[in-house]
Amino acid sequence: MDVISVIRTKRDKGALSDAQIDWVIDAYTRGEVADEQMSSLAMAILLNGMTRPEIARWTAAMIASGDRMDFSSSLSRPTADKHSTGGVGDKITLPLAPLVAACGAAVPQLSGRGLGHTGGTLDKLESIPGWRALLSNEEMLDVLNGTGAVICAAGDGLAPADKKLYALRDVTGTVEAIPLIASSIMSKKIAEGTDSLVLDVKVGSGAFMKNIEDARELASTMVELGTDSGVRTVALLTDMSTPLGLTAGNALEVRESVEVLAGGGPSDVVELTLALAREMLDAAGLKDADPAKALADGSAMDVWRRMIAAQGGDPDATLPTARETHVVTAPSSGVLTRLDAYDIGVAAWRLGAGRARKEDPVQAAAGVELHAKPGDSVVAGAPLLTLHTDTPERFEYALESVAGSYDIGAAGTQFERTPIVRDRIA
Repeated sequence: MDVISVIRTKRDKGALSDAQIDWVIDAYTRGEVADEQMSSLAMAILLNGMTRPEIARWTAAMIASGDRMDFSSSLSRPTADKHSTGGVGDKITLPLAPLVAACGAAVPQLSGRGLGHTGGTLDKLESIPGWRALLSNEEMLDVLNGTGAVICAAGDGLAPADKKLYALRDVTGTVEAIPLIASSIMSKKIAEGTDSLVLDVKVGSGAFMKNIEDARELASTMVELGTDSGVRTVALLTDMSTPLGLTAGNALEVRESVEVLAGGGPSDVVELTLALAREMLDAAGLKDADPAKALADGSAMDVWRRMIAAQGGDPDATLPTARETHVVTAPSSGVLTRLDAYDIGVAAWRLGAGRARKEDPVQAAAGVELHAKPGDSVVAGAPLLTLHTDTPERFEYALESVAGSYDIGAAGTQFERTPIVRDRIA
C-alpha cells in the first residue's frame, strides 16, 4: 500500500477500499504519511466526497487508532453528551454541561479548539485563570464523579488520528468536507463511550453548512454512525445566520455564559441551551427533569463552579480584558435587518480570537461585542459593535470584515426572526 495510490483513487473520484482506509489512517497516525500528503487526500475528499460505507470505515479506523472509554461500570448516572458543528458566539457547551449535570445526568464533554472562523470551547475556557483542558482518563472520571460534568480535551490515546487531522483541516481549507466533519465528530464521541449524544448541527452563513440540505446530510450521516455504534443519537439543526448571543471571542463568551447560569443572559442563548438540555435529558432517560428550574434556582451555577474548580480554575477570578477597543457606530437610524455571522466570526478571528496556523496561540480577550441583534432598533452614531484586541494593528483588517456585515432598514421595517431550532433528525 502507498499513499500516492490512495490519493489518486480519491482524486479520480473512486471509492477507497476498506484496506486503503485502514492503512492510510494508521500510517498517518504513525507519521509514515506526511501532512502534505494527507492534506492532498483531504482536499480530494472535500471535492469528490465519500460514500456512506467509506465514511463508516473511515470513522471506524479513526476510533481504532486509539483507546475506547467505558463509563458503564464507574458511574451511577446515565451519560449524555452534546456536540456542535461550530458557529460564531456558540458558547452553549459552557452553561449546558453543568445544567444537564444538575438535572441528574453525567456529561463527559470532550471539546475542541477553534476551527477557521468558529470558536473553540477549550479556547474559551482557557481564559479562566488556572483552568486545565488536558486531563488524564483518571482525572476526567474523578471530575465526573465529583461534579457530574467535565469539559476537557480528548486525551492523546482517544482517536489520535483525528487529533492530527483536525488541526490539519483547520489550516488547509478542508474544514467543510462533510465526510471529514462527520467522522471527526463521531470517532471521538463513539470512542468516548457516552450512552447518548445530541448533535447541534449549525446551518447558515456562520456555519460550515451554509444551507439546510447540506446540514441535513451531515446530521443524517452522524445520526446513522452513532446509532449503528449503539449510541442513542439525535440531531437538532439550528440557525447560524447571525451570531449567538452578544459576544464572539473567548473571555467575552465566558462572561456571557456565566450570565446565563446566573439566570440572565441573551434570550437566544438561553433558548438553545434549554432546547439541547431537554434533548440530552430525554435521551438519558431523565424525561421528568426540569432544566429551566435548574437555571433559575442556581443549581446549574453550583455545578459550574465545582467543575471549573475541579479542573484547576478559579470561578471567581477576573477574566482577561483587551488592552484596546474600537467602537463601530451605526451609520443611520432604523432597524438592524442583518448581522452576518460569518463576517463577525472572521472579524473576531482577525482580532486574535482564532488561529491561522495550527500552532498559533489565541488571545483570550480578543473578539467582537454586539450592541444590537437583527430586529432591534438602532440610532445613528450609537454603538453597533465593539472590537476587542491586545494588538491594535489588527483593527484595520477586522474592520474590513465588519464593513459588509450588517444592513439597516428604515424605521418601522418589519423583521421576521429565523427560528433557532430549524429541524430535528433522529
